[in-house]
Amino acid sequence: MGSLNMEKRWLFPLVISSLICIFLLATTFNMGLVFSLHTINSIFSNFPSRLATNQTSPVFAESKVSQSPPPPTGPTIPRFAYLISGSKGDLEKLWRTLHALYHPRNQYVVHLDLEAPAEERLELASRVEKEPIFAKVENVYMIAKANMVTYRGPTMVANTLHACAILLKRSKDWDWFINLSASDYPLVTQDDLLYAFSTLNRNLNFIEHTSQLGWKEDKRAMPLMIDPGLYSSTKSDVFWVNPKRTLPTAFKLFTGSAWMVLSRSFAEYCIWGWDNLPRTLLMYYANFVSSPEGYFQTVICNVPKFAQTAANHDLHYISWDNPPRQHPHTLSLNDTNKMIGSGAAFARKFKQDDPVLDKIDKDLLRRKNGSFTPGGWCSGNPKCSKVGNLSKLKPSPGAQRLRRLVARLALKAKFGQNQCK
Repeated sequence: MGSLNMEKRWLFPLVISSLICIFLLATTFNMGLVFSLHTINSIFSNFPSRLATNQTSPVFAESKVSQSPPPPTGPTIPRFAYLISGSKGDLEKLWRTLHALYHPRNQYVVHLDLEAPAEERLELASRVEKEPIFAKVENVYMIAKANMVTYRGPTMVANTLHACAILLKRSKDWDWFINLSASDYPLVTQDDLLYAFSTLNRNLNFIEHTSQLGWKEDKRAMPLMIDPGLYSSTKSDVFWVNPKRTLPTAFKLFTGSAWMVLSRSFAEYCIWGWDNLPRTLLMYYANFVSSPEGYFQTVICNVPKFAQTAANHDLHYISWDNPPRQHPHTLSLNDTNKMIGSGAAFARKFKQDDPVLDKIDKDLLRRKNGSFTPGGWCSGNPKCSKVGNLSKLKPSPGAQRLRRLVARLALKAKFGQNQCK
């Protein structure tokens, strides 16, 4: 009993001593931890970064998971904004071209001008509304209030600017604007186009241009022309008035192709015109023969900021007379090898349902039975009946042909070769 009481007598002091030791160890550990945290914060406070501004906020694993992933290190996939325009009898051609060009990443404006019968415009509107993919993605817009368009007059320029304004309002995401007609057709898939443009400077403009007016100086620049499409609801050809005018001295005239690939920044400049030049030139070109072949060229080459972004090519294969007449040759199967060899993204002009279009569908676009041109985005059964991964590209051999062409043009533009001269 004596030994048992002795053990009980020492038990209490032992427990108290143990608790005191644990407390001291814990206190020592916490002081070291506080010192370490203070030291770490002091180190990071010397760096003027976002870490310094957030150093008082606790960092949890959950917050790291919810943060946005870092931006991709590789090239980003661009987006295009299209205008596809047509006139009387162009409904089926426009519809086919739209399907061949379609990709859910892009934006599309379609337009049948006032010369087209109301029945054709209503049919196009109905088709756009009833196409399931268009309804789901909502990236195809038809200009319901049709414009009167005369190719040789300023009304075509006005229609192009109208489409640019619509596309700028509808989407903030696209990078390049492309104007096409129902008589144009792609020579590459949209995956090819997206792939080829992925590594390009987004400020580049592909616009054929020259200041060497040649015969156009006397036949187009100096005569004063009136386009009835500006004030009439029925289509009629342009007419000339006297006297002629002299060449301008306030700016330098340029001419080129009516078809182009314009950067978003340049499209914004043409619409907003913050230094007034685009509006001034629009008024000048209201009396200029074939103004669609000069307006955008003259704007871009008279603004140093944009002149250095001009790549001298319209990315089209077009077969012209020499000197060129008002319209180019109509392409056929005999032109197939030349079209492919050009490396161009588009060609014009084609007749409706010409056999060469079927060959392009089969050999270049892999497009079947009037469906969309297949690409990495396609999902569902039948193929392309549903929208899959918009960032997945499946380039064809045409992508490399186009990429070589645009890379060569971009390099020339970088060094100012064949640019606004």
